[in-house]
Amino acid sequence: MIIRAQKEEDTVAAGESFGRSLEKGAFIALYGDLGAGKTAFVRGLARGLGCVSAVSSPTFALMHEYLGGRLPLYHFDLYRIRGEEIYSLGFDEYFDDPNCVCAVEWCERLGPEDMPPDAVSVHIEKAGDARLIRIDED
Repeated sequence: MIIRAQKEEDTVAAGESFGRSLEKGAFIALYGDLGAGKTAFVRGLARGLGCVSAVSSPTFALMHEYLGGRLPLYHFDLYRIRGEEIYSLGFDEYFDDPNCVCAVEWCERLGPEDMPPDAVSVHIEKAGDARLIRIDED
């Protein structure tokens, strides 16, 4: 599925719509350049899950936890992480939690063996003044 987002709120709305369909154990792998809209998409995911907390980038905190929706949402940013650090910080325990949704920015920092087999890839690209959001669920 490809969605064209003209403004940030369109990116949030795309995430919200997608978030409504998520089930326990979903792993969302987010890809895109700096400023592409990954966090805006996760803001929408949180809304779609019924979470009313303010969503912000976990670039420096590395992980934010959003509770209160129909499923817990764990939002990771791996931009500053390399290799084995993921395991020393215990992130893999969240990735394997069957009762939550994980949204992980900068998933290219993970090796293919670290990705759940049913991960959903979301690629966000700048296209002029718009964004193209490609959701690969297969």
